[in-house]
Amino acid sequence: MALWQRDRDEQPYQRGELIHHSDVGSQYTSFRFAEHLDAAGIAASIGSVGDAYDNALMKSTIGLFKTELIKPGRPWRTLSQVELATAEWVDWYCHRRLHGEIGHIPPAEYETNHYRTTTKPQVTTTI
Repeated sequence: MALWQRDRDEQPYQRGELIHHSDVGSQYTSFRFAEHLDAAGIAASIGSVGDAYDNALMKSTIGLFKTELIKPGRPWRTLSQVELATAEWVDWYCHRRLHGEIGHIPPAEYETNHYRTTTKPQVTTTI
């Protein structure tokens, strides 16, 4: 409706003057939706620029964290218990969890391999 009304106005408009307001829903995980907003000159009201990188990955990781650690570990007696369990879970998640999408190796190992193969070795010379 806003695009239709804007097209009827005879006054020129500036990119970003029209703002799309929405809750943080699934539409912000779509590249096509972000591209459509950009092509129409519409600014999104959430996220870095309302693009597909908004926070979907973070939400899914938090959901996994709650499902695997927080809910099964109840009742938590102290904040210190939660902090220590969180640190242990993050260490496991990054260094020992086997991830099927990256060849059944831990994410930290995959990242190390990536940088080993994509960066040039530094050459040192001695005089």
